[in-house]
Amino acid sequence: MSRSMTTKFLGVFVAGALALFGLAGCASQASYTPPEKTPTLSSPTIAQDGVLRVGVNTGNAPLAGQPASSSKIVGLDVDVAAALADQFGLKLELVDVGTDAESALTNGSVDIVMGVDKADSATTTFWTSEAYLPTAVALFALPDNDAVPTNEETPTIAAQTSSKSSWAVSNEFDNGTLVTTDDLKSAFAKLESGDVQYVAADAVIGTYAAHSAGYDVHIVALMQQPSGYAVGVLDSNADLKQAVSDALTSLTGTGVVGVIETKWLGSVLDLSQIPLTAGATASAADTTSDQTSTENTDGAENTEGADENAPSDDGVVPDDTTSDNVDPAEGDMGTAEGEVIYDNTDSVDNGLAADGTGIEGDTL
Repeated sequence: MSRSMTTKFLGVFVAGALALFGLAGCASQASYTPPEKTPTLSSPTIAQDGVLRVGVNTGNAPLAGQPASSSKIVGLDVDVAAALADQFGLKLELVDVGTDAESALTNGSVDIVMGVDKADSATTTFWTSEAYLPTAVALFALPDNDAVPTNEETPTIAAQTSSKSSWAVSNEFDNGTLVTTDDLKSAFAKLESGDVQYVAADAVIGTYAAHSAGYDVHIVALMQQPSGYAVGVLDSNADLKQAVSDALTSLTGTGVVGVIETKWLGSVLDLSQIPLTAGATASAADTTSDQTSTENTDGAENTEGADENAPSDDGVVPDDTTSDNVDPAEGDMGTAEGEVIYDNTDSVDNGLAADGTGIEGDTL
């Protein structure tokens, strides 16, 4: 091939390549709308065709809540609910039911409710699925401490004031020293500085608070038998119960729920191999009815074996003073119970990313 022919050939090749890459560049900037899925549920299994109405408690972050800078509901339960709706080919409507999940199901304002503690299933009239997220009162420690504390060792333990965790510490470690703080962030700061040996907190809330604040801690023991958060459905709705059960099995088995957990908690929360404290072991051996966890009138959950005067649970509320809007202080979030405060029925994909998680960057 002559030099002139070679030059012409290269010129054509380069021009074609530039055109190809130019088209590819334009294509990469085009928006993508995922195809609509065919709904697998319809009336009367769900009340409204094409929409899954899901009840959440916006006062129970990180399961559900509203950042101070937004009226949108975000949280672990919200992402799982979105994944369920997507699994059914339905759009998602969130309803803040507060702590009254049973009434919301009974009066038909929602199809399902999220964040139901399996420990309370004996006191509810509705069906609950298998747990999609474990929970228990846990003791957190620094990485170099793996010891399960005993009452005889007089451990120093920080806990949020007026929480079920601080009550559990006082109940079991009467020889120890309970250090109360206004919020979990302060409790973990005391752990980091060496002022205390342990922090007592709900396993989910504590893990979220520590991860959000950047503390390197781990769970060394559980102060109660682990239960878990589940989906609630009217017991009479057999088709929806089966659909929810199958969908959760699929979402768990394919790792979608694990990805959601990692997004909010930093890792998948596995409590199955965590040892129990002496008090939790004793409670496990007691099968009497007073060992069943119940809800206070404010929706806060008591520890196993707690009486009706046990304090409320640890909590998380938004805080604009931190870059990630996280302040593990106790308090209320959200709007009035029963108010529809987020409705994405105009979007088919429920705001899910390809890996099953919610919108990137959601924080509380």
